[in-house]
Order: sequence, then structure tokens, then C-alpha cells
Amino acid sequence: MKQIQWYPGHMAKTKKQVKEKIKLVDVVLELLDARIPYSSQNPVIKELIGNKPRVILLNKADLSDPIELDKWVSFFEAKGVKTLKINALNGMGVDKIKGVLKEVLKVQIAKEISRGRKERPIRTMILGIPNVGKSTLINRLANKKKLIAEDRPGVTRHTQYIRVGQDFELLDTPGILWPKFDNDDVAFKLAITGAIKDNILPIDEIAIFGFKYLYKHYLSRFEERYSIKVDIEDILKIYEDIGRKRGCLLPGNEIDYDRVNDLFLHDFRHQKFGKITLDYVKDYV
Repeated sequence: MKQIQWYPGHMAKTKKQVKEKIKLVDVVLELLDARIPYSSQNPVIKELIGNKPRVILLNKADLSDPIELDKWVSFFEAKGVKTLKINALNGMGVDKIKGVLKEVLKVQIAKEISRGRKERPIRTMILGIPNVGKSTLINRLANKKKLIAEDRPGVTRHTQYIRVGQDFELLDTPGILWPKFDNDDVAFKLAITGAIKDNILPIDEIAIFGFKYLYKHYLSRFEERYSIKVDIEDILKIYEDIGRKRGCLLPGNEIDYDRVNDLFLHDFRHQKFGKITLDYVKDYV
């Protein structure tokens, strides 16, 4: 596959803004997709934040294989980065964030108090790739709908400060993708989870990637979902079987491949195959 490049102008602008504003914050909240903790970790972010304290939030934890997710928490914490499993949509784990921020900054806070300074709100910047749930998290923390939150990448287009109670302030930023994807697997994992727009990669290639992934890791769930027997060497038959089972047909009883693609991707992104992990710690240690 050719090197994929997708770097809209607002992302280049965001990178510049982050560089300018990183000095103003105390700690960075890095939001990752719990299904793809490695693939959703933008390598550009490490470069941008430098030595700034960081907390990793594994969002959409309810969609991820819990055993594998616990391994990722241990993986990141072994590297000295405090890590939380959360679900910004229903609030699971979100109430722990404030306490973790204070724990991470306890030395800095104690130092300021010893100098006679009044404890001020913690200034935090949230960073992550598109569609990982940043706006949903901020709305949950602020307990009100301050930002637009939609299940598609590229909704947030500018930086803004959000006050969260008396405890801390958030600097929201649009999602940042790196300029190009050299790794096909990473690109497809981002695509199948909805982190990049569906028109960036051929939709049938995204679906076929999903077929192969489920065949390798979650075959019984794949077959049970559509009541079919999967032969991964015959991709067309998989399309035909799903299409006929689910009524994805054109006039003349022909298979509507586009509808099968849309159906499969919807099912994959909405937990119809159960809790799924696409990145395994053992592949990155």
C-alpha cells in the first residue's frame, strides 16, 4: 500500500499552537483509544510535550478486551506514566482523573504551598488523535455540554480553555494525526475504529482488513454474528454470505458490496462482535 498522507491544515496549525501553549500547562492528558493503545498514540505528541508530566487515559475501555487492556495499563505504568481506564461517554473512571492529576503533581503543589502561594487550579492540556473522545471527556468533566461531540473525526477545529470546577482548567485541542502512515497495520486500525475518515482508504480494503483480523483473533464471534462459516481464502464468498444473510442485495438478487462494507464497519465500531483489542502488548515489548 502506498504511504498514506493526511494532514489537514487545521492539524498543522494545532501542532504550532501546542508548541506555543505547552509551557502554560502543568500536565498533559493523553487520550488513547483502549482498543488500539499503540496505534492511537501519536509519536508527534511525545516530541511536542517534551518533559512535561503526562497521564494516559485509555478511553472507550468498555469496547476493549479487559484482559489485554489491563496489560496495557501495566505496560505504560512500568514506563513511569500514570494510566487510567475510562469511558468518557458513561463516566466510568472519569471521577478519578482529578485525584491522579494531584498525585502526579504533588511535589510541585507542595513546593508552591511551602512558598506561601495559594493552591491554584491545575492547568491541563488534552491531546489525542481525532475521534478518540476528547470533547466527550471534557463535557463529562465539566458536567455540561460545552463542546460539540460527534462520533466522527475532525469536529474540534480550534484550541479553547474549559474551566472544570475549582480544581483545574483544560486546554482542549483538535485531534492531531501525524503527517503520514508508514505502517499499513496502524493505518487500517485507525481506519476501522473510525479515527480517520472513511474516504482516506478504500472502504473495501478496510472491511477486508476487519474480516482477516476477526478470522485470526475472534473467529467464533465473526461466524456467530452473521450465522456463516468463514473461509478467509475466499473473500468474495464472505461478502456473498453476509450479503444474503443480511439482505444486502441489488435488483436481480446480486450482492450489494457497498452495503456489506457499511454493515460490517458499523458492526465492528459498535461492539457487535463483543469487546475487541487490535493492539497486543506482546507485539510491542
